[in-house]
This record gives sequence, C-alpha cells and structure tokens, in this order.
Amino acid sequence: MIKKILVGIDTSEHSRNAQAYAFHFARIFGASLTGLHVVDIVSIEGSFFHDISGSLGLEPYLDFSSKMREVLTNRGRGVLDTFAESAHREGLSAETALDMGIVANQICERARSADLVMIGHRGVNERFSTGLLGSTAESVARKCPRPLFISPMRFREIRRPVLAYDGSERASQAMRAAAEFANGIGAPLTVVTVARDPKLGERTLEEARAYFQSYTPKAEFKLLPGHANEEIVKFLKEYDADLLFIGAYGHSRIIEMVLGSTTEYVLRNSPCPVFLSR
Repeated sequence: MIKKILVGIDTSEHSRNAQAYAFHFARIFGASLTGLHVVDIVSIEGSFFHDISGSLGLEPYLDFSSKMREVLTNRGRGVLDTFAESAHREGLSAETALDMGIVANQICERARSADLVMIGHRGVNERFSTGLLGSTAESVARKCPRPLFISPMRFREIRRPVLAYDGSERASQAMRAAAEFANGIGAPLTVVTVARDPKLGERTLEEARAYFQSYTPKAEFKLLPGHANEEIVKFLKEYDADLLFIGAYGHSRIIEMVLGSTTEYVLRNSPCPVFLSR
C-alpha cells in the first residue's frame, strides 16, 4: 500500500509535473506527502563555481561558497513553502524537508522512510544536459531502495495504464503495484508481454491472466513479437499510454547496480511516466 510519498522538488518544469502527479497519487491512495529539496553541494563547491569566483576576483573562495550556500538554501525554502501551500489548498497532508548534499544520494537516503518516490525526468539543470534522461534521475533509478515514479514534462490524468510483464520477480512486484493503482482509479490495465518465442510469451502472459482474474475492471493482455525495449516504447506511443509499470530489472542478475538494458532503454525513451518497481 502506498501511504507515504516522497517527491523531489526544485524549480524545473519536470519537478512541477512530478508534484502534480504526487498530488494525484496522494488523492487516490489517501497518502501523505513529503516534499524534498536538496541544495546541491556539487553546484556550490564544484570546479565550475571555483573557476567563476576566481575569474571574477571574488576572494576568498570560501566566502563566495558561503554566499552561494545561503542563496540556494533560501531559494529551496521558498520552493518548499510553495509546495506545502499548494498541498494544503488541495486538502492534502504534506510536510517538507530541506537537505544539502549530492541530490541523488539525499533522495535515496530519504526514500527509506517512503513507500514511493516521485521525481522529474530532468531537473533544474536540464538545459545543460545532452541526454534523454537527467543524470539525477538516472542515478536515483539505479540506487533508490523504493519504487520510483519518473515524471515527464507534461501532466496527464492517468486513464490508460500499461504493465510490461516478463515473468521476473521485479515484474511481479510491478504487477502488484499496477493492479492496486488500476483498481484505485477504476481504469482498465493493459498487460504487455514481449517475446520472440510465442509459446514462451504465451506462458508468461498466462501467469498475468491468472493473477488478474479477481480484479475489476478487467485487464487486457497483449503478446508482442520482437525485442522488448523497442516494442514496449512503440506500443506506448501507438496506444497513447499515460503510465507504464515496469520492473527495475529483468531476468538478468549479472550486475545488480546497473539497470537492465530493457528498463534503461524504456526510461530514456518512454513518452509517458514510468513507475519503476524493485
């Protein structure tokens, strides 16, 4: 059951949409919210600001760093105050937390006392990134000890959720989360299995059919041929899905600290939010 939601808050558009989704989930599950803002210590003490302070003649550097820390901390408090006010206006239970450190590490540390973590696909420095997935989101996806929801730029009310199921342990956990969510919003869930061997794929899909027999509304099931990563993303676009549930890893356990290839590809290319189960 999702009763405590941790949501990462900064000034980016992705973060604002993560907040919108967090409010949406909190209403569905009757969950409490914690808004977390992390003052990025790398931005304060990294080589970028060290070089800037030197070129501008701001001496000593430690004084410059202290001022940056104060400015960013005050901005963080303002962002969190706005979050709390918005939550309370909507009748939601919310508290805030302000940390300082490496953003991904602090989110993962706070995640230990949450049921679900929700963050934006990209953060406040997204304009400086060349990848499709922000570095903080990717790091949190690799290390977060709790289920993780990664929000895109645009908010959509969830009516067409999809579960990618491959029969693995993590996929089974994603299946339970998807069933609870679909039941909570009263929306049909579409379960997708991708397999190059039709017989193997059908056996895997049959496991999901058996699990969802007692659930309402009834789930739909689709078996797709081809490579899982490409076919999942293709299906999400064609189906106009608005949420994907997927396990953090597939069958391979070779490197537990590295995302499975299918999961990583989907995170980078999914047109909709991704709920990542562990």
